[in-house]
Amino acid sequence: MKATKPLMSLLVIALCGLLPATAARAGDVSGQWRAEFDTQIGRQKYLFTFQVNEGKVTGKATAEVGGRTREVDFKEAKLAGDTLTFAEMLKLQDNEVRIDYTGKVSEKEIQFTRKVGDFGTQEFAAKRVVTGAVATASPTNAAPANRAPRGLGGFGGPIVLGPDDKPAFPDPPAGFDVKREGIAHGSLEMIEYDSKTVGTKRKMQVYTPPGYTKDKKYPVLYLLHGIGGDETEWQRFATPNVLLDNLIADGKAAPMIVVMPNGRAQKNDRAEGNVMNTAPAFANFERDLLDDVIPAMEARYSVQADREHRALAGLSMGGGQSLNFGLAHLDTFAWVGGFSSAPNTKPPEQLVPDPDAAKGQLKLLWLGCGNKDGLIRISQGVHAYLKEKGVPHVWHVDGHAHDPTEWKNNLYLFVQRIFR
Repeated sequence: MKATKPLMSLLVIALCGLLPATAARAGDVSGQWRAEFDTQIGRQKYLFTFQVNEGKVTGKATAEVGGRTREVDFKEAKLAGDTLTFAEMLKLQDNEVRIDYTGKVSEKEIQFTRKVGDFGTQEFAAKRVVTGAVATASPTNAAPANRAPRGLGGFGGPIVLGPDDKPAFPDPPAGFDVKREGIAHGSLEMIEYDSKTVGTKRKMQVYTPPGYTKDKKYPVLYLLHGIGGDETEWQRFATPNVLLDNLIADGKAAPMIVVMPNGRAQKNDRAEGNVMNTAPAFANFERDLLDDVIPAMEARYSVQADREHRALAGLSMGGGQSLNFGLAHLDTFAWVGGFSSAPNTKPPEQLVPDPDAAKGQLKLLWLGCGNKDGLIRISQGVHAYLKEKGVPHVWHVDGHAHDPTEWKNNLYLFVQRIFR
């Protein structure tokens, strides 16, 4: 027993010395950690900041993608041993996506698994920022405070409004989107067309105005949906048929055909699974629109088949498509509208490389966004460039967010100003 006692004492002393050190390493998450990793919307940079106070963990981050930053507050942060967990909530169109993080903490790095809803996961390491390092996500790409950043942007972020960021028109009157009795109504039909671009039959929804007849030719508005939608989204969000029936009855809009295609040009064009992964299909839709959708419409309906009688507009991802495709094909579209345009929007210098050509060919260029929309910097950048180059356009910033109210209101205002 005498021989065992000193040995036991040594073990106790050793354990008492080791356990606090191990716990300190496991719980040593306080401070800043920097990470970069690839996602479906581009390479993201995060500067994480964690604090531990009486066992409670709080965390936040500055996140950057495409040169644009947003501030993130984490929820449900917990540290159990060397495992750190927390959640980030990301607003995407009218949906909130939950991003769950699980990290293994060591002295100099945290090995993270990042699960984005049901969309997918990323594995990456966040490195501890040494004391004295500059605590910014991207100091070289920060935009001046008095100027709206240009080009691509992330989902959400700080909103900085300038003197130009105000409504060009009042909000629509009450009841503008309510079906009225005692007036003529147009028709909605879902049709199929052969898409050589995709190699399959695809669907689009078509509105024809009251009194549509083959004896008359009509202008056409091609109306594009967002990343989480399909050919039914505009009808679900904004009932374009009701808006137009009411406006046409009041003599405030020209009788027109509205085409609502599926902007996800791939064989499985449903909004399911990881919708972020379908971003390339939205770019591919440029050829489907020009080579398949428009010819199918002009073969089946009585339309005026020239640029002065074609308009292209869309919401969010569809807003970016409309600006990208419409401004690249001024020989096809004379009227272009982007509502809450998303990060797929090209930088303004690429959208309008020849301002003089745009001035001479565009009948109307409409940019609309809500002042509560974290994506407003994208449209602000396009507006700033167009203003600098003297390209006429409507810049309409109202009091809404990245939501169906914003898109419905912009559609109401836009359709009254086209084909006039």
